[in-house]
Amino acid sequence: MRLRALLDTDALGLRLLGGEDELDRTVRGVMTTDLRDPSRYLSGGELVLTGLAWRRDAADSEPFVRILVQAGVAALAAGEAELGDVPEDLAVACARHRLPLFAVHESVAFATITEHVVRQVSGERAGDLAAVVDRHRRMMISGPAGGGPDVVLDLLGSDLDLRAWVLSPTGRLISGPKPTGPVLPPEACAKLAAEHLAAVRTGRRGPHRVIMGQATYSLFPIRSGGRAPQAPRTAQAAQAAEAPRDVRESVLSDWLLAVEADAGDWADERLDLLQGVTQLIAVERDRRDAARTVRRRLAQEVLELVQTGAAPAEIAARLRVAAPVLLPGLGAAPHWQVVVARVEWDDGGPAAGPVAQSLLEEILVDPLATGPEPSDRIAVAHTGDEAIALVPLPAVSSEHDGSETGVLADALLTAVREPLSSGLDGDGRLTLGVSAAVHSAEGLRGALEEARHARRVAAARPGRVCTAGHQELASHVLLLPFVPDDVRKAFTARLLDPLRDYDRRHRAELIPTLEAFLDCDGSWTRCASRLHLHVNTLRYRVGRIEQLTSRDLSRLEDKLDFFLALRMS
Repeated sequence: MRLRALLDTDALGLRLLGGEDELDRTVRGVMTTDLRDPSRYLSGGELVLTGLAWRRDAADSEPFVRILVQAGVAALAAGEAELGDVPEDLAVACARHRLPLFAVHESVAFATITEHVVRQVSGERAGDLAAVVDRHRRMMISGPAGGGPDVVLDLLGSDLDLRAWVLSPTGRLISGPKPTGPVLPPEACAKLAAEHLAAVRTGRRGPHRVIMGQATYSLFPIRSGGRAPQAPRTAQAAQAAEAPRDVRESVLSDWLLAVEADAGDWADERLDLLQGVTQLIAVERDRRDAARTVRRRLAQEVLELVQTGAAPAEIAARLRVAAPVLLPGLGAAPHWQVVVARVEWDDGGPAAGPVAQSLLEEILVDPLATGPEPSDRIAVAHTGDEAIALVPLPAVSSEHDGSETGVLADALLTAVREPLSSGLDGDGRLTLGVSAAVHSAEGLRGALEEARHARRVAAARPGRVCTAGHQELASHVLLLPFVPDDVRKAFTARLLDPLRDYDRRHRAELIPTLEAFLDCDGSWTRCASRLHLHVNTLRYRVGRIEQLTSRDLSRLEDKLDFFLALRMS
């Protein structure tokens, strides 16, 4: 379709601000983005829609427009909902680079423009398939009540005789054919997700061809529009939001469309149509992400209160607000559980908190649950490389048999280990820790520390994806999270600061000697051998430790105090 055709459709609410001489350009697709550099998601010929969230000041317009022009986009359409009128500096930059610029009225949703362009472009290329795209458009306009991905897949089956499924990156079934249609077993879903993640991670272009048994599947990535799911809450988060999206984030967060067919035999027209279908499903994905904003914000607020040492009454008040959102109709949640996840890149790459957040939201969903939004009881915040989930647990009857309820570490990764291991292979690790359930706001801080301790236990294990639960913590480690920070600091300072000061002045390595001595259960011979020291030298160092601290390392009580101090330091 031509750009000028967009101006002939009043429902799109487009107003031309510049580039009248370029209106005969051909539009081959559409993309919504608020990234400062969306070039990796552009292939040329797109109408780019933006809400201008990337713009901080006038200097940002020139580099943004230059990136679009270098990518070969057809035009830029800027929404007026965020800033009112489109900034003059953006119009000047577009005019300088001869890039047509449209203003989108605040009453018009980007999804409406996306659906129109996809319908027109697919109709021109596919001809006899235009009716399918038109029906997709009507479905999407009707909103979530219209059926979402399920209707898209039903239309693919009825009009194109294609059986298809939408899967999460962990292999969970988001949507599939009607209940009477073919069933894709969970193990097959996990296998397809693993193959998809491995293919995308290694840079292979889609669709990806996978053969399982007698069936051949073509896997198409469903990429979100690039909008941030929530506004950054700190200056550090805002700076991270401005950076281009790391490819590893897309590998581990995007849905995929699995079609039971060999797309290698398809004509370009049919491939174009399927790409258009993935864009329509991406609209549903973006709606899902927007719906998570409230829950993420609640989790972030509770986390900040817990980590800053807020009064339990203040934390309890915030939990009373969160509980009805996460457990509608049940009032307050009697128990809470904390799950901590961390993604670490092998090459020390960028902060992976958002990646861990997205993965944890998906992992905590029951693997047998279907649909785009079964995770409405999960609130996940993130900070740095870490994601923290606040999981409410409904009341347990008095006749409960004593078996553990809630999130179980052993079962957490059973269904997702294979696909996530493929997605992280050669790039990074995912480790998770699960706390015990706590009954009040006072216990949340301890539960957070407990989950973090459990995650460290998981991190010590081999493998790309590992988890550990609170049951696996030794008794002393289980108690440490509940010790107040000021008590910890005073205790460790009293025992270890004299040794640290001495080491700093004399390079004596008393702290490493103490750690080795305790690790060897007080055995002089084994400890001296480990440190490559003569036993007399070791005895001198231990004597110096005892002299500086007024403790006796032959006494069990003093050994235990040193052991705990080292663990808490």
